[in-house]
Amino acid sequence: MIPLEEIQKAQRCLEGVTVKTPFTHAPLLSQRVDADVYLKKENLQLTGAFKLRGAYNKIASLSEKERQKGVIAASAGNHAQGVAYSAKIFDIPSVIVMPEATPLLKVQNTKALGSEVILHGENYDEAYAHAMKKAEEEGLTFIHPFADDKVIAGQGTIALEILEACEELDYIVVSIGGGGLIAGVASAIKQINPAIKIIGVVAAGAPAMYNSVQAKVTIDSVSVRTIADGIAVRDVTPKNLDYILESVDEVVKVDDEEIASAILFLLERQKLVVEGGGAAGVAAIMHKKFDFEEGCKIATILSGGNIDVQMLSLIIEKGLIKAKRKMKFIITLTDKPGSLMRLTDILKEVNANIIQIDYDRTSTSLSYGDANVTLALETKGEEHQEIVREKLRAEHYDFREELRV
Repeated sequence: MIPLEEIQKAQRCLEGVTVKTPFTHAPLLSQRVDADVYLKKENLQLTGAFKLRGAYNKIASLSEKERQKGVIAASAGNHAQGVAYSAKIFDIPSVIVMPEATPLLKVQNTKALGSEVILHGENYDEAYAHAMKKAEEEGLTFIHPFADDKVIAGQGTIALEILEACEELDYIVVSIGGGGLIAGVASAIKQINPAIKIIGVVAAGAPAMYNSVQAKVTIDSVSVRTIADGIAVRDVTPKNLDYILESVDEVVKVDDEEIASAILFLLERQKLVVEGGGAAGVAAIMHKKFDFEEGCKIATILSGGNIDVQMLSLIIEKGLIKAKRKMKFIITLTDKPGSLMRLTDILKEVNANIIQIDYDRTSTSLSYGDANVTLALETKGEEHQEIVREKLRAEHYDFREELRV
């Protein structure tokens, strides 16, 4: 484990730099799972994620000569902003290599902090290889996002803040990408209160650490694909695997649908914007991926909030459809005055609110004299949707439904 003294030292180093983020009870989530659930809101950290803690602690440990040469990092976004922010504080040059598919928000935020941004590779690991090559060629100090003891110690300061707020916990649930966050948190917790169980959560589309923990040897993935871009790590670092095997009680997986449902729950019910990696812990709790006792106390870390707005829009759209709060039809009408009004009157009768409408009379697939009307409706659940369908059938409408989940 990382020595507790190193984590405490990192906490002193971070004073006045990072925010002691809120740690609050989540009553609606608690009620849903019959346990007391608490949220550590690192999505409200400066730069929008926990990564600032480790990045600053590492850069602060460098010699003046090392800092003046500049630093470089590879990141899907949150570590990038942590390094860029820290480099700005120290007034030193920084270069960030990001995968080409990194959300635009994270790229823009990193550039705004003064870093040079290079987009390279399909995933973190390809970006990492490019950054390491550039570091060697130009004499830059590489700031690893998770496989560095100073970085891990910085991340571990979150655990100290959690225990300051609530000592009597049964579980702490932590998302896993490269493993730096959970290594730091678990190191601190197991040295202070080893009775608290640490649960790690990986995305099913990036299962390398899960597979490695099961086998107790490093097993890299061939590829990764998940909406949780912040934890989409393909390869396992042996050092971090050893830390996890030593101090983490269980590692579980959540799929993209479960992550999306957690993001939507946090947005709608907790009024919190959280990215995929940050919501993985909530997803594991919501879908009971590990066994916990009724009434126990569970904390989870919302590790980041830098979600791409287009991804968030898609998650909201799919979530509304899955919850039967939205439905979409394509209905064929006779293209004559009054046809559309008759249809809208019928929908009014069943209290279905039209939120989007499109009228197509030119498609070559239509018969002469017909038109397709695409309707998006706001509905009140499965029973209400079935009433809408039955009414349309009773009125002899030719329709097909889209977006059913």
